[in-house]
Amino acid sequence: MRRLRKPGGGGPDRAREEEEEADAGRGQRASCGGHGAGSQAIAREAPLGGERGRGLEAPEPGARRSRSGSSVPGSQCSAMAGAGASGREKRATAARLKAALSGGGGGESGAAVELQALLERALAPAPGGGEAAAEALEWCRCLLSGGEPWEGFVQAVRAYDPATLCGLVWTANFVAYRCRTCGISPCMSLCAECFHQGEHAGHDYNMFRSQAGGACDCGDGNVMREAGFCKRHRMKSSSNVPCVPKDLLMMSELVLPQFIFSLIQYLREGYNEPALDLPSEKDLHRILQMLEPHVSFLEDLTKMGGAMRSVLTQVLTNQQFYKDLSSGVGENACAKKSHEKYLIALKGSGLAFPEDKLACGMQEQASGTSTLAIQGLAGATTSGQGESSDEEDQDGSQGVGKRKRVKLSSSTKDQSIMDVLKHKCFLEELLFWTIKYEFPQKMVTFLLNMLPDQDYKIAFTKTFVQHYAFIMKTLKKSHESDTMSNRIVHISVQLFSNEELARQVTEECQLLDIMVTVLLYMMESCLIKSELQDEENSLHVVVNCGEALLKNNTYWPLVSDFINILSHQSVAKKFLEDHSLLVTWMNFVSFFQGMNLNKRELNEHVEFESQTYYAAFAAELEACAQPMWGLLSHCKVRETQEYTRNVVRYCLEALQDWFDAINFVDEPAPNQVTFHLPLHRYYAMFLSKAVKCQELDLDSILPDQEMLMKLMIHPLQIQASLSEIHSNMWVRNGLQIKGQAMTYVQSHFCNSMIDPDIYLLQVCASRLDPDYFISSVFERFKVVDLLTMASQHQNTVLDSEHERSMLEGALTFLVILLSLRLHLGMTDDEILRAEMVAQLCMNDRTHSSLLDLIPENPNPKSGIVPGSLSFESMLSAVADFKAPVFEPGGSMQQGMYTPKADIWDKEFDPVMVILRTVYRRDVQSAMDRYTAFLKQSGKFSGNPWPPYKKRTPLHPSYKSLMKLLHCKTLHIVLFTLLYKILMDHQNLSEHVLCMVLYLIELGLEDSPEQESDEEDSVGEHEHCHDSWFPSSNLVSNMHHIINYVRVRVPETAPEVKREPPASTSSDGLASSQNSGTAQVFSLVAERRKKFQEIINRSSSEASQVVRPKTSMKWSAPGATPQLTTAILEIKESILSLLIKLHHKLSGKQNSYYPPWFDDMEVLIQPEIPKYSHGDGMTAVERILLKAAVQSRLNKRIIEEICRKVTPPVPPKKISPAEKKTLDKEERRQKARERQQKLLAEFASRQKSFMETAMDVESPDADIAMEIATSEQHISEAVYDCVICGQSGPSTEDRPTGLVVLLQASSVLGQCRNSTEPKKLPTSEEEQIYPSDTCAAVHDVRLTTLQRYFKDSSCLQAVSIGWEGGVYVQTCGHTLHIDCHKSYMESLRNDQVLQGFSVDKGEFTCPLCRQFANSVLPCYPGNNVERSLFQCYSNKSMQDLIKEVEELQEQLGTFPSETNLSKEMESVMKDIKSTTQKKYTDYSKTPGSPDNDFLFMYSVARTNLELELVHRGGNLCLGGASTAGKRSCLNQLFHVLAMHMRLYSIDSAYNPWRKLTQLMQDRNSQMSSEELPEVPVLYRDVSSLLLIQILTMPQPLCKEHFTCIVKVLFTLLYTQALAAFSVKCSAEDRVAWKNSGALKKNTSNGEKSWEVLLSHVISELSKGKMFEEGETEELAMVSSSVWSPDSIEGYMQQFCLPFLRITCLLQHHLFGGELPSCQEDEEFTVLANCLGLLPSSFQSPHQFISASCLDWPVPAFNMISQWCLELASFADRHAEQVKVLLIQEPKWDLPCLLQLPENYNTIFQYYHRKTCTVCTKVPKDPAVCLVCGTFVCLKGLCCKQQSYCECVLHSQNCGAGTGIFLLINASVIIIIRGHRFCLWGSVYLDAHGEEDRDLRRGKPLYICKERYKVLEQQWVSHTFDHINKRWGPHYNGL
Repeated sequence: MRRLRKPGGGGPDRAREEEEEADAGRGQRASCGGHGAGSQAIAREAPLGGERGRGLEAPEPGARRSRSGSSVPGSQCSAMAGAGASGREKRATAARLKAALSGGGGGESGAAVELQALLERALAPAPGGGEAAAEALEWCRCLLSGGEPWEGFVQAVRAYDPATLCGLVWTANFVAYRCRTCGISPCMSLCAECFHQGEHAGHDYNMFRSQAGGACDCGDGNVMREAGFCKRHRMKSSSNVPCVPKDLLMMSELVLPQFIFSLIQYLREGYNEPALDLPSEKDLHRILQMLEPHVSFLEDLTKMGGAMRSVLTQVLTNQQFYKDLSSGVGENACAKKSHEKYLIALKGSGLAFPEDKLACGMQEQASGTSTLAIQGLAGATTSGQGESSDEEDQDGSQGVGKRKRVKLSSSTKDQSIMDVLKHKCFLEELLFWTIKYEFPQKMVTFLLNMLPDQDYKIAFTKTFVQHYAFIMKTLKKSHESDTMSNRIVHISVQLFSNEELARQVTEECQLLDIMVTVLLYMMESCLIKSELQDEENSLHVVVNCGEALLKNNTYWPLVSDFINILSHQSVAKKFLEDHSLLVTWMNFVSFFQGMNLNKRELNEHVEFESQTYYAAFAAELEACAQPMWGLLSHCKVRETQEYTRNVVRYCLEALQDWFDAINFVDEPAPNQVTFHLPLHRYYAMFLSKAVKCQELDLDSILPDQEMLMKLMIHPLQIQASLSEIHSNMWVRNGLQIKGQAMTYVQSHFCNSMIDPDIYLLQVCASRLDPDYFISSVFERFKVVDLLTMASQHQNTVLDSEHERSMLEGALTFLVILLSLRLHLGMTDDEILRAEMVAQLCMNDRTHSSLLDLIPENPNPKSGIVPGSLSFESMLSAVADFKAPVFEPGGSMQQGMYTPKADIWDKEFDPVMVILRTVYRRDVQSAMDRYTAFLKQSGKFSGNPWPPYKKRTPLHPSYKSLMKLLHCKTLHIVLFTLLYKILMDHQNLSEHVLCMVLYLIELGLEDSPEQESDEEDSVGEHEHCHDSWFPSSNLVSNMHHIINYVRVRVPETAPEVKREPPASTSSDGLASSQNSGTAQVFSLVAERRKKFQEIINRSSSEASQVVRPKTSMKWSAPGATPQLTTAILEIKESILSLLIKLHHKLSGKQNSYYPPWFDDMEVLIQPEIPKYSHGDGMTAVERILLKAAVQSRLNKRIIEEICRKVTPPVPPKKISPAEKKTLDKEERRQKARERQQKLLAEFASRQKSFMETAMDVESPDADIAMEIATSEQHISEAVYDCVICGQSGPSTEDRPTGLVVLLQASSVLGQCRNSTEPKKLPTSEEEQIYPSDTCAAVHDVRLTTLQRYFKDSSCLQAVSIGWEGGVYVQTCGHTLHIDCHKSYMESLRNDQVLQGFSVDKGEFTCPLCRQFANSVLPCYPGNNVERSLFQCYSNKSMQDLIKEVEELQEQLGTFPSETNLSKEMESVMKDIKSTTQKKYTDYSKTPGSPDNDFLFMYSVARTNLELELVHRGGNLCLGGASTAGKRSCLNQLFHVLAMHMRLYSIDSAYNPWRKLTQLMQDRNSQMSSEELPEVPVLYRDVSSLLLIQILTMPQPLCKEHFTCIVKVLFTLLYTQALAAFSVKCSAEDRVAWKNSGALKKNTSNGEKSWEVLLSHVISELSKGKMFEEGETEELAMVSSSVWSPDSIEGYMQQFCLPFLRITCLLQHHLFGGELPSCQEDEEFTVLANCLGLLPSSFQSPHQFISASCLDWPVPAFNMISQWCLELASFADRHAEQVKVLLIQEPKWDLPCLLQLPENYNTIFQYYHRKTCTVCTKVPKDPAVCLVCGTFVCLKGLCCKQQSYCECVLHSQNCGAGTGIFLLINASVIIIIRGHRFCLWGSVYLDAHGEEDRDLRRGKPLYICKERYKVLEQQWVSHTFDHINKRWGPHYNGL
């Protein structure tokens, strides 16, 4: 049912058999639940107690036998119970006993005794287990059903099932659903079946994999709303279930007690108390194995429904049964022994007996009460176990051990929490053993399956609570604590999520006391002394984060239970009202206060980086913060004020104790920081709640000033440390300290950590003296010494390189402190909006990452965001959705949200961004995005500063926070910093100025009315800051001019030399109080003075004055150099400094011109925008305007300053050592901008290059490779080598080669001829059969030919390579082959692990980094030759035919051994080895040369066909090849031709002759054994074309090419006619035959299809061709009537594939553009392009394909000769003739399977589907998207010869390329050869995001664009180029 989130991921995956069983049980599972009237009846039956029960005591065996003998004949079998009676006998006995027991009369007691004896014997624990157990279960089944068949009995009981709950229990890894719309409890969950049968469309639901197991809540109104129930559990059916007949379950009531007792005896027997308190895993495991059938039997019983469950409940909870059977009294030796074992087990568990209790108690008293908690603990636990009493108590009511009372400390008020624990019924002892055996899954499932029974649920919950402490002890000792935790939570979450039940147990069983005490006890076992502050004398103890208990999160089940019950209001109220509980809880929380202390390493780097901080943060979040949020959620209204007062009170007490324990006075110890202050945070959060929701007066719950001063120290220390860590002052502590700083502000932690800390500091700041607070801040940040007017200073506590960033840190902290309003008056909606805006400004975010980054209150991931507006509506208000796009580089974008323009314009808040950034770079990123927005929208073109944003008003309680802005200390600091910036002192930055101006602006924004604020300075004139500023109001202090300042400077400083010191008095307060000289101002002295005052004011005790001694730690003795005092002449006010700064920033004199000179309106109605963009100058102008508006005096002074033409700032005479920092800054800035520019330029160049190099579709040809340019007039093609950079021709000696990638491909084989695309099967009906794929059809054709014809001629009649063909592609770059070899050598020696394997010849192109694995040599040809060949000569057709024949006769001599020919040979080897042997060997005689011949021309065919596919399957688009620049066909032909010419074709068999000459019939002379050659009409014309071209010497003459094409076209046309003649019906045939015959003698009869058709028909009719019936295959075609037009269409379609291939070939061999055209005129255009059209070509509309024919020999004779071959074949094998004639010309383009819209369709079908090979359900199921095969990813079950199934399938299905969808992860992986990569997902959720591994479980929908891209990459073979992250798979996928 319900699961709470577990921190740090779940336990390890444990898919067990149980899961299957849970599923198997699901089919015949009864739904469970409350009792109806029927089950009440059973409960009321008289229990088997009293007299009858006593009668069940076993009499002597002898007596029993005689009695049973006399009873009924046949009853002997009961005496032989153990001896294995047959099934029939058992049934008979059972029936007899049942009849006797129910039939009244006298037989009852006899039968009862006999039954008892029978059961004792049958169920006695047998040592062997196995068969005995099976026998026992067989008996039980017979007895329960009273001899009836068991199935019938089950059905009968089911009929009385009144339950309306589902209650299905599942185990880890089960897929379940959670619907937040329907759930009342956040842990609600549903099984898939109930979920799909309920109506949840449009709800907020998700699917999840259970971590610990759970149960289905369907039908349970306490946990979910009824609207969500499924159809089966909607009807409340208890009323109409009939009453259960008494005798149906009567036997069950008698047999089950004995059965359960026997189970308990087994458990007792099996448990041996081990020596070390760790039971040996093996023994336990064995017993459990043995009991498996017993527990399964019980589980089956629970599944029979409510009636049976209530019987079980009664048996389990009836105390009388337990007493009678298990007390070990009586003479049964066996029972006695088992009872002893039970007592020993109890003892071993540290549970003692009642007598013992007194002894222990006495000892504890004696040991004294003041023991420290830890020692007390140890004492208490050991004292109990040693001397527990040995004597057995015989009264049967022995006290089952007591949980040792732990002496926590002298203050534990309530000592009765751990009371005596007695087992009073079977259920209790069963749970005891379940815990002892560490929660075996089967037992857990059984106990949970019973839960739908209400009585049981209550009894079980109480028992569970009673054993809580024992569970905790077992858990702590367990080895498998992870597994055990999951099982515990599996149970507890079912019990405690129900508010009613939780309340009941809280009231009756002290649940809260038990939980808190158990938690406390658990943590006390791992305490250590705290080293915070005072290492020696500290009395504080903290948990040790290195302990397994914390490291492994062992405590989480207990904590999660606690959080779970605190979520119920009634329980939480009890907790908040109970003072002693609160005290104990604060005690518990204080164990975490100050844990995981970090000490700054000052000398060397720490050797070992401890990772304990994970544990510490998890512990504070889980154990402290979450219970706190749980409690806070119940303190929302005024009525709950009392609770808050309680918590705050005990929290403060605990804090006071803590300060005392660590001896804290007023100064934190230096170089120490802990991020864990849960007590501070409890206090802060309850304060915030009190003011925000409960209208409490803040001051009434605040402590005194002294306590506030202490409270602020540690949170402030953390803020300073954050700054130190970011300034790299902690680098010697290793990376982990950065990790802590990041975790502290990270989204899951920030609202429990940094937010409360800052809020607490805000509260302290608002209540403490502002001067004290400000000086504390600067002192903590260690920048006090920097704040001097002098140009040089000595900093005793900080290196100068850290000064700048620490100063920035201090000022930024003040800005955050003063402008953050999270807890100071923002509403929940405003908070949500601010958080969202901050996150979106840093980066565009996906929906899920945004959900994750917004800190949410209490319930983790409950999806409920505080506030009235929902997350979604807020999101749509502030952000725009950017739909997911796919970039050409291959990176897939998710759907992102990006801030709306007016968010940037009005709401971008840098303060919030700084607070929420985990990485500092995010702040920069937000600023960059803001800058870009301003530039784009034209609002501001320069470099803007972080904008100033007006704040929401403060809640009245916190108004006094603003006093900080109006204190002299801050004003002095601001004045000093402005002066230093103006004078270009060291270590100041633009950021400092920005923050200073921000603070001034905040102060002006919030100035108090001009009241006389003199009174507070009366009588305190010794304060030196009074000599600086007269008042504490910023507005009036702004115009106060400071003339002279006395400073302390090192003697070397320039100030000293210039003027004699006015006074040599070296103490800080110079005696010469000459008016107007501001005194030396020491922040530290100020702070201490203030501190003293506060202390003295708050208490007049003498003792307190002694305190400040501790603060002398600071000054490092001896380090300070001589300081002397100098007086500087300043004569500036804040206003004048600002105006000068304006000039400085603008770089011009007099740049500031008061706006009101032009327009007085500005002052009267100041239109000061809430939000303003701009840089420093704008900020200064804004501040001056505000100052002028607020005070006339300021306005006048500004005017005066501006009228005096400002004298130029005196040039600095600064030693060259101190180069001006600001200039340095500016220079850096400029350099940075330059760099940005360069980078941007570089990026755009690279991008444009990548586009030309990578983009598949870019049409323009690549200039780098001038292969196909016909206009070249140079004699040779010139190539650039990308390695050595030289350019030159490719020569025989030093050949150049193209960088190519060879890959085997089966894409062509995947074409189908069905118009309708194939879908991925998602049900048993839709299966895919590969018979209609192109590859399969070609395969069948070849096999058929090989059956009837001569092998060598078959292998030239077709092409192969539809599957496993080799595709060659290039990036277009060339290199010298010798350069390439040295490049490969260097790659081989380079040890960097690349994503490719150099040994296999793989590399990346040195220029464009594209993946490649071979080099294709360029043939040294010259281009002139090519253009010469294009002019037409006037040779006749006959001459050309002759020439072709002669050229073919020349045998290709093997060229001389040049480098070029060697390379050609090696590349041919590469091509061959690219594909697997099975794709190259088709001949019957392996290794025959025919094979190689076939393979070579097929490579050409494959590449041409694939190019055609890339062009969309036709050539209508024309233009240069889309793969133009990547095409290497020209070079490839040279290589292939060179090799093919080595094979001579015997002139007698040369197909060319058959095509061009009339031959005598050779077949008649052949001996009959030899198979005939393939008839010409069966040969594939495209293959013939390639054979002809490639066996001619290269380069080829264009006219020869055209000649070959013309001849082949005549053959093709005849094939078309023959195929047509077979397709049409017999009548049609006769008609056409006659109509054509009439025109036969017309002039151009040879060019009329009618005439030719009639001739073909008549010729073919001579054989047996048309004789057998016009069968099924042709019937479908003949139904349509053929008109001449449709015949013409058919002929064109038949010829088109050949024309397309030929055109492409011509284009590659001879260059020239491909014309573009409409689809309907494609034939004409291509025919024209190939020179087939006669010169007298008419307009296309009456175009007839036959007019292209150009017969070399009279047509009719030729046709007759060809048809004759068929006729003679038909005589022998008539049935095959037609099949071979009809070729399928029309293939659809290859495409992947169509996927369903919704991912759930796929998931539900496949994730439980069994694998066809191994018949198991795979752990990682995957499905091939090319053919739909279901495979086991990584499954060892389907491994063959070390290849796992996916790799194997990728070789068989895609020749090494596989595309698989991983069902459980929704992602696609690509396997390419020996590498694989994760491609991404094509299923996205409603927000356009992937959900890898289905972690979020949101509904996913197909993204068609992405799927298109995947398909495009598959078809174009570009996986290797586009996807970057490849890794080897070692055949393990």
